[in-house]
Amino acid sequence: MDHFLPAKTKAARGAELESLKQGSMNVWEYHMEFAHLSKYAIYMLPTMEGRVRRFVQGLSPLVINQASTVALNSNMNYGKIVAFAQTKETRKLNNRIERQNSTKAQSTGNFGGSSSGSGGRLAFRGASSGPS
Repeated sequence: MDHFLPAKTKAARGAELESLKQGSMNVWEYHMEFAHLSKYAIYMLPTMEGRVRRFVQGLSPLVINQASTVALNSNMNYGKIVAFAQTKETRKLNNRIERQNSTKAQSTGNFGGSSSGSGGRLAFRGASSGPS
């Protein structure tokens, strides 16, 4: 790649990699951009540990704390940290959606106010009390 790629282009890709943050991308999109840019800046990530560390530094606040703790594990490689970050992101986003749905149900009055045979649980969960 050194032979075909001008030094100016490699330097620009290196600068992009240095400033790369997950931002509004999901973990997979961030990983794909990170992998793309790191091909041009191999000199910046000479070891697996350095690659993992740099990837974790660019993660969003949603997963960075847990990912940085896991990255300290000595047998953590790039593939494992990407998978870990994706799992944490998905779990946290699902939890956030569940909390929002729960809050909406409470604020609209569907919070166990009925006196159906199950103590209001069916109304809270959004299920009907009739036959399905």
